[in-house]
Amino acid sequence: MTSATPDDEKAPDAGSFQVDLRGLVDLLSHHLYSSPRVYVRELLQNAVDAVTARQALDPVAAIRIRLRAADGTVSIEDSGIGLTVDEVHSLLATIGRSSKRGGEHGLESARREFLGQFGIGLLACFVVARRIRVVTRSARTPWAAPVEWLASDDGSYTVRTLPDEARREPGTTVYLEARPGVGEWLEPARVEELARDFGSLLPYDITFAGPDDVARPITDRPAVWDRTHPTPASRRVALAGHCAQVFGFTPLDSIDLDLPVAGVRGVAYVLPEPTSPAHRAGHRTYLKGMLLTDHASNLLPEWAFFVRAVVDTDTLRPTASRENLYDDETLAAVRDALGARIRQWLAELAAGDPQRLAAFLDVHHLGVKSLARHDAELFALMLPWLPFETSDGHVGLEEFAAAHSEIHFTRTVEEFRQIAPIAAAHGLGVVNAGYTYDAELLALLPAVRPGVTVTELDAGAVTDRLDPVPTTAELALASFLATARTRLDPHSCDVVLRAFQPVGVPALFLDDRQARQERDRATAQENADSLWSDILGSLRGSAPRARLVLNHNNPLVRRIGALPDAELTGTAVESLYGQALLMSQRPLRPADSTLLNRAFLGLLEWATHPTSATDAEENRA
Repeated sequence: MTSATPDDEKAPDAGSFQVDLRGLVDLLSHHLYSSPRVYVRELLQNAVDAVTARQALDPVAAIRIRLRAADGTVSIEDSGIGLTVDEVHSLLATIGRSSKRGGEHGLESARREFLGQFGIGLLACFVVARRIRVVTRSARTPWAAPVEWLASDDGSYTVRTLPDEARREPGTTVYLEARPGVGEWLEPARVEELARDFGSLLPYDITFAGPDDVARPITDRPAVWDRTHPTPASRRVALAGHCAQVFGFTPLDSIDLDLPVAGVRGVAYVLPEPTSPAHRAGHRTYLKGMLLTDHASNLLPEWAFFVRAVVDTDTLRPTASRENLYDDETLAAVRDALGARIRQWLAELAAGDPQRLAAFLDVHHLGVKSLARHDAELFALMLPWLPFETSDGHVGLEEFAAAHSEIHFTRTVEEFRQIAPIAAAHGLGVVNAGYTYDAELLALLPAVRPGVTVTELDAGAVTDRLDPVPTTAELALASFLATARTRLDPHSCDVVLRAFQPVGVPALFLDDRQARQERDRATAQENADSLWSDILGSLRGSAPRARLVLNHNNPLVRRIGALPDAELTGTAVESLYGQALLMSQRPLRPADSTLLNRAFLGLLEWATHPTSATDAEENRA
């Protein structure tokens, strides 16, 4: 049984996509490529791919690539594979088609050696050229006549065969004629600079000639990290010079990045100054010797923000613009391996060169702390070296843990600075965890140093370490303490009496995270409408309240405790509370600011308006 197409159904019309070359040039120059400078890379890339294909066909063929610039034109000549007439139509004038994509020319075995793979090719040169002329002769069919391809930026092109004398040897020459307004990009000095920048590590000898027609080498091989040196010291000097030339700084040290399995070779330079962990620096990356980008921010792990790397790779994939690395599984594996190499360098310093490690940590301890959060072995290795601010001064956690089996920490710098002198005087081990990563590392400490406990500092722990006041003395001050507690109760603050050093500190304000949360809840409840006030009221907890610890050793506190005037005593206690808040450098709530103003004005009122003739006589005396 056969089926027929109904008469009213028509076969679909066949068609093909049309490309507006002017629109394509705009797309390339304003969106795909970051700068017109990439046209030099496209010229070099095509030439390198052509000679690579020629070597696959004829390993003994003489290889040359010559770049020239003069009188508003740029040309590049290679002794590569060349093209036939059919290949010119197929490859030069078709967007997205590339001779490197498959084995149609019997060159699949050499594909890994090619640089290009997206088929944009010479059309990218229209970002600077109004006309492109290609003269080529195929090495696969050397008896065929040379071919000329002449294209304009309006999208038109012509193809014709030339006499044999137009090009007798296989290969290709490309000529670019500058577009109006972009002639600066074809100036000889600029072309030479770009050629050196992009092509210095390419595997073939490339020369450049300007108006003087004197050929100068462009390539500079081997790469600086692969060169032999008489001593390790001379190699370090050479690498430091390379870093200064590429990045503009002299490194603290250099780290070899050698991953033969992944086809990656290079070096990482350690920055001589600290930098922010949030700053994602770019790394200079070459693909098979061709500069890909100076801004490969995804090459190294985020924690390695203290180095700048230069690498050459033949396995990682470029993006479509060939100006960055494609973030895939291969890059992720390479990134992890490079991170492991940097960790290994740190371990080697710790084991064999503590002076260099100390110099490094003086600058980049933050980066190592960031890394140690995820690497317990490295954290244990770095314990003697990583600096922490503690109540015993700036010491390593190894030394501090040996002196204090019970370690407390504060979450803010202000809280630490208030408590540190008192903690040191009373043997309390406190670490300032208000800096980046310190709290996370302290949480890991018991895992690498068994027997050490780490807890967040709370008001009770500090109060318990301070010396108690004799019972008789505290009973004598019972009325004073009752007045003080009554005055500070609206501020969710208890009052306790202790004796502590230094004597010059009259009062110490202590709280913990739960107490702060409860105060914030109470403040929000006061300022909320009836609905939210009821909701916040239902959330009221039984967390410990803040404490004002009065120092019985301080003469001022003892004098305040002996005042007969309860109102004056309350005002003085509020002043001590306000002064302790200011010393803790915590943000003041509106209620705290009001209390400070009231206490200050109350003391001024009392000082300037004596309440009795006896007081006035005493003041005059």
